[in-house]
Amino acid sequence: MLSLPDIARRAEAFGPLARYLDDPRVTDLFVNGHSELWLDHGAGLEPADDWSCPSEQHLRDFAVRLVARGGRHIDEAAPCVDVELEGTRVHVVLPPVAVGGTCISVRVARSVRPSLDELDRAGLFGAGSRGTRRRSVLEAAVRARTNLLVTGAGGSGKTTLLAAVLAASDPRERIVVIEDVAELRISHPHVVTLESRQPNLEGAGGVAAAELVRQALRMRPDRLVVGECRGAEIRELLAALNTGHDGGAGTLHANALADVPARLEALGALAGLDAVAVARQAVSAIGLVCHLRRTSAAVREVEGYGTLALDPRDRLVVRELELPEPGPERDPEVARSPGKALA
Repeated sequence: MLSLPDIARRAEAFGPLARYLDDPRVTDLFVNGHSELWLDHGAGLEPADDWSCPSEQHLRDFAVRLVARGGRHIDEAAPCVDVELEGTRVHVVLPPVAVGGTCISVRVARSVRPSLDELDRAGLFGAGSRGTRRRSVLEAAVRARTNLLVTGAGGSGKTTLLAAVLAASDPRERIVVIEDVAELRISHPHVVTLESRQPNLEGAGGVAAAELVRQALRMRPDRLVVGECRGAEIRELLAALNTGHDGGAGTLHANALADVPARLEALGALAGLDAVAVARQAVSAIGLVCHLRRTSAAVREVEGYGTLALDPRDRLVVRELELPEPGPERDPEVARSPGKALA
């Protein structure tokens, strides 16, 4: 539950959108030009019939102020921007790039940070013994300080799960997080977050995520975390996780577990790495891949686990991890299971 000061700050920051964001059921909000607003209450998008904005110019001016309040700038030269504002992630695109008018996309951050227990009760791991086994794999990975990659499509719950996993780590550990936009909220006593910065109007002053990964290594992290791998920073992350930095983690957009190798290769290419180099680095660096999906009923759940391996051509493949049989004496060795190769 937001406090009164928090509600007042949100109202000041988000203006006409604040009353929609005050609804605790809203997970996403989308403005498509001055006459169209869509809301997701957790079960799919619905139009807001009571939304109104006088004109496109009013909406554009509001979007510029919104971005400026988050410490960034947006104009014709830089018409697309991500920003964190009052704990909420905001993305804005201005015309003419946004053909139908200014677009504002808001990913609403939860005021409550769910634990693994709460996610389990919400059905993230599934029901019955299979759900218990799915959760045991993740908990074993945390205890073993296995380097973890959480994958899934947009809105599948990657950030929420990663925050809960990191919250379950030893409170004596130091977690250093690198993000393009700070949105990873971790209930842990020792978290340091570094946020990338876009260049100013003169093209100077930018700090990329790849540079922040390098700087984070000088901060003696016990767990190095990249909130979302989306570019050349994958090279620095894989290099770091190959130099004795256990317990690291990150998220990656991927449609399916079998698509993870191709996504890693694509990001590696942005950093100048060929497919073989990415494969060898990734196999050594990442001990467990956890893939999430969002069902047609808008339920987020763990679809499966995998480990990375090399095929006979030294190309990267992912092997589906077979869930261990339940039993108090069994502690799954998540990084060693042979699994089944996925093409």
